[in-house]
Amino acid sequence: MNERDTGMNWLSKITPPGMSKIFSKRDTPDNLWVKCPTSGEMVFHKDLEAGLFVTPAGHHMRIGPAWRFQFTFDGDYTELDTPDVPKDPLKFRDDKPYSSRIAAARKKTGRNDAMAIAVGQIGGVDSVVLVQNFAFMGGSLGMAAGESFIKAAEEAVSRRAPLIVFTAAGGARMQEGCLSLMQMPRTTIAVDMLRDARLPYIVVLTDPTTGGVTASYAMLGDVHIAEPGALIGFAGPRVIEQTIREKLPEGFQRAEYLLEKGMVDKVVHRRNIPATLARMLRVMMKRPGTSVPAAYSPPPPDHVVPDGGSH
Repeated sequence: MNERDTGMNWLSKITPPGMSKIFSKRDTPDNLWVKCPTSGEMVFHKDLEAGLFVTPAGHHMRIGPAWRFQFTFDGDYTELDTPDVPKDPLKFRDDKPYSSRIAAARKKTGRNDAMAIAVGQIGGVDSVVLVQNFAFMGGSLGMAAGESFIKAAEEAVSRRAPLIVFTAAGGARMQEGCLSLMQMPRTTIAVDMLRDARLPYIVVLTDPTTGGVTASYAMLGDVHIAEPGALIGFAGPRVIEQTIREKLPEGFQRAEYLLEKGMVDKVVHRRNIPATLARMLRVMMKRPGTSVPAAYSPPPPDHVVPDGGSH
């Protein structure tokens, strides 16, 4: 028995019965403190929430649909059901069945798939908002995500409202094979529906937006806004470096780099995105609207996904 074990035994002998249960680790929430991936600073969760999940160092944390809707809409909004699709069309299995991965992702996020749709007002303008949830299998683009995008576009057309999409994805969903890849042209056709109806389509690129999502609807917007520091590209920087055997420039594929190269129209801090969208929508829809969105209030519990994991 080492000195540490001896010390712990001694401490446990003088601790009154029941006291250890009162101060057990279970009583401390796992997400009470969150480490900033940029600075390494530990940030109190309530302070992070009050700052719209942007750390003092300016790192924009990944957030789920409920938070995103609450931050974006003026006030009340209505979530729409997403379409049902076959759960495992290819009966795919790697080290575990695809159906098990889907079940785990649904339990983790409380959602059916990577997309969520809501309708409400932004700056007084009726709008349809589609949010891609990175916490659900890396926001991967599969049949469910494709069907949800098409439904959101159809909803926008039927309501004569703009469509705003918040993207966050690691690419196509490999477990659905070519059925996943087919969502790229299908979502492109849905964007054409909006253009034919002369309705605005605005894309807000969040960290990360990569793969087939970038190669389709993420870069087809009338306007492209990005959150600061967001990784945006097709292949990841490491893959590119290994392929071309060259060191990439500092900040390559980050939002600010793409703004400099003309791939993004504006890089906007999260707290300013609602007002930025409101101004754009009032001009594009020729509506007076309202000048200031309603004050933010916390939504129901949602999953915040810092880089590398979730709470």
